[in-house]
Amino acid sequence: MTVGLCTVELFIPDGQSLKDKRRVLQSIKSRVREKFNVSVAEVGEQDLWQKSILGLACVANEAAHVNQVLDQAVNLIRAVPTIQLVRSHIELL
Repeated sequence: MTVGLCTVELFIPDGQSLKDKRRVLQSIKSRVREKFNVSVAEVGEQDLWQKSILGLACVANEAAHVNQVLDQAVNLIRAVPTIQLVRSHIELL
């Protein structure tokens, strides 16, 4: 069994309030959950309007599959035009 953890740091340039930020993040989290069946949560920078850190988790039998799923999830997040992906890190356990 392989567990994959991914942290994604985001910049939200149009975030003028926590409500704006929440709207953008809910959309991203829903799309990632539905498409890849991974767990997604905001794990840092909850009190800042324009910055967020998301945590993604995936479990599978093969490390290659976990890595592929998390890579594709990061690419989906990167393609969202309303945010900028600052940094991402994938760790396999």
